[in-house]
Amino acid sequence: MTEYTPGPLLEVSRNTPTALWNDSADLDELSQSISFGGVGATCNPQIAYGTIKKHLDIWAPRIKKIHEDNPTWSESEVGWQAVKDMSVEAAKLLEPIFNEQHGHNGRLSVQTDPRLHNDAKALADQAEEFSRIAPNIIVKVPCTSVGVQAIEDATYRGVSMNVTVSFSVPQAVRSAEAIQRGLDRRVAEGKPVDEMGPVVTIMGGRLDDWLKIVAERDRELIDPGVLEWGGVACIKHAYQIFQERGFQARVLVAAYRNTLQYSELTGGDLVLSPPFKWAKRVNDSGYTPDFDAINKPVPADRMEALQKLPEFRRAYDPDGMTVEEFDTFGPTVRTLRGFLQADCDLETLVKDIVMPEP
Repeated sequence: MTEYTPGPLLEVSRNTPTALWNDSADLDELSQSISFGGVGATCNPQIAYGTIKKHLDIWAPRIKKIHEDNPTWSESEVGWQAVKDMSVEAAKLLEPIFNEQHGHNGRLSVQTDPRLHNDAKALADQAEEFSRIAPNIIVKVPCTSVGVQAIEDATYRGVSMNVTVSFSVPQAVRSAEAIQRGLDRRVAEGKPVDEMGPVVTIMGGRLDDWLKIVAERDRELIDPGVLEWGGVACIKHAYQIFQERGFQARVLVAAYRNTLQYSELTGGDLVLSPPFKWAKRVNDSGYTPDFDAINKPVPADRMEALQKLPEFRRAYDPDGMTVEEFDTFGPTVRTLRGFLQADCDLETLVKDIVMPEP
């Protein structure tokens, strides 16, 4: 295993409340992430698919064994068991951090099955099931109109939530409110909440992707550099609202596309969750981190240009979308479709392992 010298990432984790989580459950990557300050990680069918393909020498025999032990299971069931196994092993690496920080960090995110996205009870039930596979699991549910219902329900049941498929300030705020309602219901019934560690993801890079698509579609004449700031602007705005309203949930930043999504967001009580290759790039850069970057505004000229885009205004204004409009928001549709495809890809990979073409 390659060793990397601790650098800017460790400086940030030691000197600010900002937490680094690794956007992968690959054990080699997670071990390295922990060595330079990482205190959390994530897994989902897309990530599991990539990890299994990367380590077929390890995972092909394990998937065959799952199939042999459960001969009536579908390829999908076998694949999801592999996701659970991968999650449990990654969670074990983080458990000492979880115990030391009393649930605030040290968690492994597991994503609910994207095929359940239209069923709030099924999502909450699966979230509760996944939360039991290890003591330090946090469960992902998408921020759709149905997902928001499941997020409150699962939180009330005692599940620490990681809201996903979320790209905007209105999605982040409505999700945090749903989590808070679930927590408040628990408190009213004398149930514990102190060691629950909810987070609300904003997939900043996926918002940037969408703004670029819309700008091209609508033939907007805009400096392309401006469009690298859309996600950052929404994350900064959401973070300030979370602080002002005292939500127990933290903002989590994911879907990295540029270095601004790290350098502009350090210093606050939030989670930065880049893929390992992005974390390594930042760590190897030798740059001097800004311990108060999250509180510094986006340059005025960039905000002025962004505000000309209706889709950015929808994403930036906390009341820019209704909960029902989350379902048809461009990044939501594109990401859910991608997650559903990843589930199919994982199922196909399992089929190729357990039933190879003659």
